[in-house]
Parts: sequence; C-alpha cells; structure tokens
Amino acid sequence: MRRIAGLALALALGSCAAPMAPLPLQPVAVGAAIQVDAEAVPMDPSDPGRERIGNFTYAGGLVLTSRQTSRLHGLSDLKVSPDGRLLAIGDQSDLLEARVVLDANGRLAGLTDATMIALKETTGADLYVGGQREYDSEGIARLANGDILVSFEQHDRILLFARDGALPRPVPQPDVKFTDNKGMEALIAAPDVAADAYRVGLEDRGWTFVCRISTTCVRDRDLDLAGSELVAMDNLPGGGLAYLLRSYSVLRGNVVQLRILDRTGRLVDSLEIARPLTVDNLEGLAAAPQPDGRVRFYLVSDDNFGFYDGRPTGQRTLLLAFDWTRP
Repeated sequence: MRRIAGLALALALGSCAAPMAPLPLQPVAVGAAIQVDAEAVPMDPSDPGRERIGNFTYAGGLVLTSRQTSRLHGLSDLKVSPDGRLLAIGDQSDLLEARVVLDANGRLAGLTDATMIALKETTGADLYVGGQREYDSEGIARLANGDILVSFEQHDRILLFARDGALPRPVPQPDVKFTDNKGMEALIAAPDVAADAYRVGLEDRGWTFVCRISTTCVRDRDLDLAGSELVAMDNLPGGGLAYLLRSYSVLRGNVVQLRILDRTGRLVDSLEIARPLTVDNLEGLAAAPQPDGRVRFYLVSDDNFGFYDGRPTGQRTLLLAFDWTRP
C-alpha cells in the first residue's frame, strides 16, 4: 500500500494510503466468484497505433473493475503461469485468482473464472480486521507444491498459506532493520535454489535475499536503484531475473522501469513506461514464457482504492502486457 505523492492534479504515487472511502468490514465471502469487467487501453493514448518500444511489443492493456465487490483495488503483485492462471494480491490482504483471456491474435482481452478471498491471520481472524499495519500485503509467490507466500510491510513478515487450507504461519525473512512501509515489496519463488526457496527484495535499498523455509535467508544481489524503488521481480527462462522499479517526480509523474538481467547479473534489456504512455502506480510483475521463445510480461497497478485523504485520485487498476524478444 502506497502513499500518494504531492500535486492535486497528479496524485499518483507514494507509499501507504491514508484514510479511504468506507469499506465493508468483511471484504468478500471465502471463495466468492466475481465478474471482472475489462476496458481496453492503448499503449500510447497520443498515438493509439504505436505498439513497439525496442524489443518489446505491446500485447494489450486493460482497466479492471468489478460490480460484484468493492475489493478489486490496490493490487500490489501478481504471478501468471504459462497456461494463463493469474494469482494476485491486493494490499489489504485480498487474494485474487483468475484466468487470463486472450483474443484471436493472442492479445490480452480480459479475465475470467475470477474468485477473491480475504486472507487469514495466524489466529484464523481476517487480516483486514487487524487494521492497516497488519494487512499491508505487498508481494506474492507460489511454491512448486502449491503453497503461497505473501510478504507484508509495516508489520514486516512473510506468511505461508498452505494449499491444504491450514492456518498461515510465518517463514524466514531477512534479518535486517526494515524502513517503515518500504520493506519486503518484491517476492518470488526460487526453484533454481530449492523447492522451498524464495527470493525477497527490499523496496528502498534494492537488496535481495535468497531464503528457504527449512533454513534462513542469505544476502543475494544488490540492485543499483538509481533513485527508483524496487517493487517486484520474477524469474526468467535460463536463470535470468526481471525487476520492476518505480519512481515519481512532479515533472514526469510515474516512471516505471522493467530491467532484465541474466543469471550473472548483466543487464540484457530494459523498458521504461512513462507519460505519454498509459501508466499508473505499476507495482506488480509477472513473466510468462511463451511457446515461441518470447516472454510475456504482465504489469498490474495499485490504485490505492482511488482515494487519498478522502479525495478521489483518478487512479486505475491497470493490467498491461508486453511481449519481449531477446535482443
């Protein structure tokens, strides 16, 4: 969950949403099916026919809404499997599962078979009931056995949600002093290390760690953030990693950068998304390998529920897709 940075005309990015519009205490029923409405958006509203940036091809973009629930907001991270199954976490501990719908040309067209549930605390109570410091969920990963990991800020911790429905439990996390509300923003499984391994990235420092449920966490790669913040990452074929970085300035607004590094840490390619392109508070990333060798990157935005200090911000829940061909 992010604060929104300055300017009444461009309240768009920051860290930790302030008071919002009233929301139901019980967000959604367990396993509740919802309909997700999708409105297509171009990559560049000033040039709707534009679809290429370097080695990246725009594969469709959507504004997501729902008339079944007030909870389809604040999406902080997502993962998408090659078969199109989507897993996303809202920053108030709502778990969204759905299937990506493609059109006849393979472009992103919508979501179907969507369900949303409210995650539980280790005690069995809804995390949402515990208040903002307890429910501020940011990163999500699915391990090979189907268990789900979720990282949290403010009350910094990582919880494991077992596929058998058992109560969640904490798992190892980096042994560092976290900056308040700028902690474990990025989270992915690390099957290249072990079946129970995962990687964690710190938002404000760019430090990453390799952790295992069975042991502990060790320092891994440090990223040069160059004034940005690390908000998400995902695995790539061949052992590379993709990182999503974001920044905000009065002059440029939201600036989001996708960096692709090989297994040695060498920069292979990058993509910058900023005005006049369609952009918002993009902070979730998924990399889905395609049969033809390309990688499809899905990016999702946290709209902070559309409010800051009780005022509407005009933010949207965007789901964007870009196909990358290795240079």
